[in-house]
This record gives sequence, structure tokens and C-alpha cells, in this order.
Amino acid sequence: MVEAVQGAGVVVTGAGGGIGAALARRFAAEGARVVVNDLDADRAKAVADEIGAIAVPGDASAVVSDARDALGGTVDIYCANAGVGSGGSEAAGEDVWALAWDVNVMAHVRAAEALIPGWLERGGGRFVSTVSAAGLLTMIGAAPYSVTKHGAYAFAEWLSLTYRHRGIKVHAICPQGVRTDMLAATGSAGDLVLQPTAIEPDAVADALMAGIEEDRFLILPHPEVAGYYQARAAEPDRWLTTMNHIQQKWEAGE
Repeated sequence: MVEAVQGAGVVVTGAGGGIGAALARRFAAEGARVVVNDLDADRAKAVADEIGAIAVPGDASAVVSDARDALGGTVDIYCANAGVGSGGSEAAGEDVWALAWDVNVMAHVRAAEALIPGWLERGGGRFVSTVSAAGLLTMIGAAPYSVTKHGAYAFAEWLSLTYRHRGIKVHAICPQGVRTDMLAATGSAGDLVLQPTAIEPDAVADALMAGIEEDRFLILPHPEVAGYYQARAAEPDRWLTTMNHIQQKWEAGE
């Protein structure tokens, strides 16, 4: 059992399925009191009923107050997991870019704004961002997703460096492919880049629990991402050339 999780009041957004549902199940199994949030009220209720949690459906950007009430006044761990996998290029519509920015970045900002003052007063709290390896690297065929996941990672990093000396723990989960509806929606780009090494959502939950036990900021369910990230930083042109070769392979339909 993970000591930091036992008895904690936990909120997981986007928990009606996929990674969010796996996180909610694992937190409950570890003895936490869990709020399951999802835009789809039926899916949120189904997961909550399964694990003995509380369903608080609705927009992840505005869930903190209701979730706090449902947990008796205190949120100890907040998992900003809800996300949208917006594909497209620079020519994606303004509405596509706006939705990706709102869900993948601003929902995290709004949650932190609502939570941080209380956590600072108490001297502790834990913020978990489900980012993506795309937030460290990139993803072909998905400019809005890649750019906003970079933003989500940057915000998590900023929270950690700003508040860690005041008792606030931050974790950024950055998996590659995970077998969820979002992966299925990536189409041929996902088939080429993500499917070959895709993992189950439960593996992401396992990685998070290990990261919480170690108080580790960067959580990589695919350990090989660390090497890619180092290569990107050390030799950016070589890394971009390699990624461009993958882009060309995708365009050729190979």
C-alpha cells in the first residue's frame, strides 16, 4: 500500500474510462476516498459505483468546489487527467485549437488556482497532471495536441519548482501509447508511432503509484522516453530529422 494515498481525498477528472478510470480504481484500491469526474455522467457513475467512490460529473474546469464538498471539505490529491486528443496541423480550426488549449492546459490552471491557496495554508497537497510523451517530444499529425501537452507539462513543471519547498508535490505522467479510446482515435499516425509499444491503462496507474512513493516529478510509464528526451535536448537537429523521417513514412502510407 502507498502510505501517502491511504485515506486521502482524491479527485480524478476524465475518469469515466481509459487512464482516468484506471487511476480511480487504483486510488480506491490503495484506500483513498475517490471522486470520479467525467463529462459523461453515466460513465462517471458506473466507475464510481464499481469502486465505492463518489461521482461528480461535469466540466473538469469547474469541479473543484463540488468535489471538495463531496470529500468533506478537503482535496488531498488532484489528478488533472481529462484531455482531448486534437489532431490536425497549423490549419486546424480556431475552435479545435481553443478546445485543446482549454481542456489540456487551462483546466489544469483553473484547478490549481482553486486548490493552491488551501494547500499552502495546510502545508501540503498533491497535483497530478496526465500529460503525454507528446508534451516532452511531439506527435506527428497532431499540432494542437502536441502544443497544448507541451503547455501542460510546462505548467506542471512551474508548479513544482514554485511550491515544492512549501509541501506541494507535483507529478507529470508522460506515457506514449495507452490502449484507450483516445489512442484508437489517432488513426494511422497512432498505428505507426504509438500502437507498437502501447500499454494498458493499469500500467500507467502502477507507474503513478511508484512515482508517488518516490516523490518523483516526471513519471514515464514507457522508460525509453527518457532516452528520447535526452537525445532531443542534446542533438535537436538530429532528433528533428529522425522525426521528419517518421513523418515522411506516415505521408507515404508505409
